[in-house]
Parts: sequence; C-alpha cells; structure tokens
Amino acid sequence: MYILSDTETGGVYAVLGEGNEKTVHMFEDEDDALRYVDHLRATDYTDELEILEVDPEVVVLNCTNYGYKYSIVSKDDLIIPPS
Repeated sequence: MYILSDTETGGVYAVLGEGNEKTVHMFEDEDDALRYVDHLRATDYTDELEILEVDPEVVVLNCTNYGYKYSIVSKDDLIIPPS
C-alpha cells in the first residue's frame, strides 16, 4: 500500500471532510497514488508530496490513535481531490 506524505513536515496527507474529519487514502497501486498527486498539483496544491510504501496495519493503527479515518483505494477506484 502507498500513502502520500509531506516532504517538509513528514506528515501524512489527509483529506478534510465534512465535520472536519480527516481521511488518509491508502492506494493499492503506486500509479494511482502518482495520478492523485498530479490531480492535486492541477488544483494548485503547493505542498510537496512524496509517495511512501507502507504497512497498512500501521496506518490503520495510527489513524485509530489520532482519530483519522482511512480509505483503501483499489486499482479499480477513481478518486479526485476535493476542490
């Protein structure tokens, strides 16, 4: 699995949803993560992100500890960043 991380802070990229809930996307396919970063750049997102390969169990544990939600983006899913 792959997640996005801010290269400056080392923080994990999370989408802010309704009710100020943060969701971390875990991508099954690295190409999908790359595509998502390209979509972010097209919407003028300025923070520099890197793609990290991670153990999904560790991400789930951290999301639970910090009150974040998480989603698993499979190869058949298409997601675009919120505007």
